[in-house]
Amino acid sequence: MQSKMQTFSGLAFGNVFKKKASKVTGGPPAGNAPPPPTLINKIKYQPGGPVIKKDKRQSSSRFNISKNRELQKLPLLSETQQGNEREELFIQKLRQCCVLFDFESDPLSDLKWKEVKRTALHEMVEYVTKNKNVITEAIYPEAVNMFAVNLFRTLPPSSNPNGAEFDPEEDEPTLEAAWPHLQLVYEFFLRLLESQDFQPSIARRYIDQKFVLQLLELFDSEDPRERDFLKTTLHRIYGKFLGLRAYIRKQINNVFYRFIYETEHHNGIAELLEILGSIINGFALPLKEEHKVFLLKVLLPLHKAKSLSVYHPQLAYCVVQFLEKDPSLTEPVIRNLLKFWPKTHSPKEVMFLNELEEILDVIEPAEFQKVMDPLFRQLAKCVSSPHFQVAERALYYWNNEYIMSLISDNYSVILPIMYPAFYKNSRSHWNKTIHGLIYNALKLFMEMNQKVFDECTTHYCQERHRERKLIKDRDEAWMRVEALAMKHPNYNNVTNKGTTNNTSYILPQHIDNSPPDEDGDTDQTPLTLEKIEAKANEAKKMTNVNKVKPLLRRKSDLPQDSYTMRALSDHKRADEYLVTPPDPNNC
Repeated sequence: MQSKMQTFSGLAFGNVFKKKASKVTGGPPAGNAPPPPTLINKIKYQPGGPVIKKDKRQSSSRFNISKNRELQKLPLLSETQQGNEREELFIQKLRQCCVLFDFESDPLSDLKWKEVKRTALHEMVEYVTKNKNVITEAIYPEAVNMFAVNLFRTLPPSSNPNGAEFDPEEDEPTLEAAWPHLQLVYEFFLRLLESQDFQPSIARRYIDQKFVLQLLELFDSEDPRERDFLKTTLHRIYGKFLGLRAYIRKQINNVFYRFIYETEHHNGIAELLEILGSIINGFALPLKEEHKVFLLKVLLPLHKAKSLSVYHPQLAYCVVQFLEKDPSLTEPVIRNLLKFWPKTHSPKEVMFLNELEEILDVIEPAEFQKVMDPLFRQLAKCVSSPHFQVAERALYYWNNEYIMSLISDNYSVILPIMYPAFYKNSRSHWNKTIHGLIYNALKLFMEMNQKVFDECTTHYCQERHRERKLIKDRDEAWMRVEALAMKHPNYNNVTNKGTTNNTSYILPQHIDNSPPDEDGDTDQTPLTLEKIEAKANEAKKMTNVNKVKPLLRRKSDLPQDSYTMRALSDHKRADEYLVTPPDPNNC
């Protein structure tokens, strides 16, 4: 049932990753599910309008273009004798690839030398991948320097720094013009890190804290292909260099703090959360205090940002991983979610409901009892929401077997909270689908315990009667005040100045004064099982006509850039799923 909430176009690719559903994305078994991968082409699932050819939306970083760009084509590594001669040629090629070219202002310049560099990079990727004992000690500083020269640069300014939030369904990313070379540099460095010959004890002289900090700065790149390679590269470094693990986590925290409390703009939050999701998966038990602080002070405040939809699946995964490792964190997590609950942003509210159900799927019964009162008071508000997708998503909770078992065990507490919202909206909500879902929920409640259900019905009717009596008494009191005022000698003078003699009073807005429905039921008509079943079946028939509508759609028919679409679809991930090896030293 949860997949039905994908009707929200703003959430078409923001659904919470469920371990139970990892087979949907072709991932590993559900028992040890990795974090959900960040999508590269976020608009490829939208049928949208026609694809047309228009100006490339590219931007080039601030590279220091080399003055001498005429490269000599060197011999192939495979044709050179093994030993010092091949090592020297390898170093020459690495130094040759430190030459930087202009891809933005004059993309047609130096085409011959650009191809020489591209060929050399491709050859080195193949060489490191297919050969053993080729990464000697002399190669490490040259390889790291080549990576740094090509990639550590000033990123271009944001294409929309102060405007509305990035909408991944509508807005195409700005691609890096120098990507033909950058991609091969990333691939080479990854093959180097993954090689059996790679020795972290030697590499740590060059891959240090400064290197990691510069790498993290690149995560703000607008090109999703580069962020995907960065994600895998940083994850490999985290796995290989145990001494850098705490530093990497600390610097990622700093990126999040800056995003939450200062800028509210960063392009790589989803990728960083995906890395952290894999890291959290490997945390040793019991959790260290610093990890709990990270959850409460960093992850949960990330729910406040306007751009939550861009990274919510990865964020929800991280939160659920923490709760699976330490159930005692459930109460502070849920109370913080309720504190950050959106008041006027319905798509965001649906995301919160998605995540909350993920949490309830792993909650312990004892922890559930600590939060069920405020939790279901919020759900009652969601059921009463005039936005039908918010109400619909909340009502889908009653299709979750585990949640229903928790409700059944705490029936006498939950039903009195939910009954007024159910009863009122079963008659007054404008959407017929909501009527059917409410009647199904009422039917489940009635089948659990008929006696308690009848008591709630009686209590609700008595409360409604008491409210109506209070309104009537208040109205009569005002009429008596009006009658006394009319006897005052100055009454006519006051009314002549603009006060009208009107004894009709507006009733308070929180009181439901809706008329009887088409069956003649009023708000004091008791519900029966037969009536609930009949209403549910009737609502189900009326909602079947909407099943032909597509679940996913673009918000508009704006034409898509053919170059951008092709570039993103051609991108091949270095690693679809991130899995962090266990930490033997509990770093």
